[in-house]
Amino acid sequence: MGRRRKALAVIVPAVLLAASACNDVPGGAGALPGGATVTADPAGHVQKYPGGHGTRTSPPADGGQQNGGGQTGDGQNGDGQMPGMGDGQMPGMGDPSQTAVPTPPDSGSPDPSQTDPNQQNGDGQNGDGQNGDGQNGNGQNGDGQNQNGGGQGGQSQVKPGPRADQFVDIRQAPSVRQPRRTRAASTGVFTSSCGTNAGQKHSNPDNVIVAPGVQNGAHHIHDYVGNLDTSAFSTDQTLAAAGTTCTNGDQSTYYWPVVRLRAGTDGSDRAAQSQVDGNTGSVVTPAKVRLQFLGNPRSKVTAIPRFTRIVTGDAKASSKGPANAHAQWTCSGFENRAFADKYPLCPKGSMVERVLNFPSCWDGQNTDSANHRDHMVFPDPRTGQCPQGRKAVPQLRMTLAYNVPAKALAFALDTFPEEGHDPVTDHGDFINVMNDQLMRKAVAAVNGRRR
Repeated sequence: MGRRRKALAVIVPAVLLAASACNDVPGGAGALPGGATVTADPAGHVQKYPGGHGTRTSPPADGGQQNGGGQTGDGQNGDGQMPGMGDGQMPGMGDPSQTAVPTPPDSGSPDPSQTDPNQQNGDGQNGDGQNGDGQNGNGQNGDGQNQNGGGQGGQSQVKPGPRADQFVDIRQAPSVRQPRRTRAASTGVFTSSCGTNAGQKHSNPDNVIVAPGVQNGAHHIHDYVGNLDTSAFSTDQTLAAAGTTCTNGDQSTYYWPVVRLRAGTDGSDRAAQSQVDGNTGSVVTPAKVRLQFLGNPRSKVTAIPRFTRIVTGDAKASSKGPANAHAQWTCSGFENRAFADKYPLCPKGSMVERVLNFPSCWDGQNTDSANHRDHMVFPDPRTGQCPQGRKAVPQLRMTLAYNVPAKALAFALDTFPEEGHDPVTDHGDFINVMNDQLMRKAVAAVNGRRR
C-alpha cells in the first residue's frame, strides 16, 4: 500500500505538468508575431468592423476569425489554443488586429491591392444575410478548409485582380436573344436624360438600398445620376425634396459601380479607402448614359409606385454563382452579341457598353423586400411573360458606354475586395422618385408605339 501511494505521488505531478505544457503556446497566450497580442471577445460581444460594415455579434474566443459557425473554432478542432485551427492567435494563423497594408498598383494580375484581415463579404449588393454570415469569409472560406485567415496557414489574403483571360474579342461573344413580341405587346420607349456624372460630381461607396445608414457599405465607388441627395443616409423624404440632373424633372436615383483605367491614378479624396478595398486606377466617366424604360413583349404595363427600390445583377456573383447575374458586356455597333462574364475587346471606333436590364414584374403590393428582389422579378427569358399574379411595369435599361483601350487588363470594374473585379459582378440600382404625373407620362409612352 505504501508503494502505491509513492507511485501515485510521482505520477500525478507528472500528468499535471504535461497538461500544463499542452496548453502553452509560443509567445504566451494570445501572442502574435512581432509581440502583438489579441484578447478574445466574450460571447455575444458586439464589435465594429473596419470599412463601414456596422456591427456584428462575434462568436466566443475566436480572435476575430469566426470560423464558419463553430466548425473549426468552437472547441472541437480549434479552441483558440492549438496551431492550425485558424484562431488568429498562433504565428502564421492570420492576425485580425492588423491594419491592411496597401501595395502599389500593377497592370497585371493578381490585383494591385493589399491584404484584407477580416475578409468581410457582406453588406453590399447582396449583403442581406447571404454573404457575410458564415458563407464567404466567415464560413466556407474561413473555417480551416480554405484561406481567408481561417486555417492551413491562415495567411493574410492578397485581393484578387482581373485576369487576362477575362478580356475577349466581342466577335466571340454569344448572340443576344429577345422574346418575340405578340400583338398585345407594349412597344414604346420612355427616356430620362440625366447626364453622365462628369467629373465624379456625385459619387460615393455607399448603397442606400441594401446597406442604409452604412458609409462605405458597398466597398466600391458608385456613379450617380438623377437625384442629387443619394447617399447611405437618404430617405424617401430627402429624395423627394432634392434636385435632379435629369432634364425632364425625374428625381429618381440611378447608380452603378464605376469603371477604372488600371494604370491611371486616383486623385480623389476617397483614393486611400478605395485602395484598401482593392479598387485602384483612374475612374472613367461614361461617354454616354442612356436610361430607357421599355415595354413588355406580352402585355401593357402599369405604373411603378413612387419610392420603389429595384436592383439588377449581383455584386457577389463571382463568389456566390451567377444565378442573379444579369449584366451584359458588349460594344457599340455589336449589340446583337454580348458577354455576361467577360470584358469585351472592341474594334477601333467602337466603345465598350454595359447593358443593365432591370426586373419588371411587380408583386402589386410592395416597394421593396427583404432581399430587394422578391417584390420585383424578371419576366420569363424565353417568352417575356410575367409570372402569374405579377404585373408588368416599365423595364429600366441602363446603357453605359466607355472609351477605353481594347487591351487586356487595361480597364476593370470596381467590386467588393474579394470579387476580383470580375465582370460577372456588374450591377445597377434604381429608386423611382418620379412624381405621379411623370410616371403616367412614362406609362403612356411605353404602352403606345412612340418614344
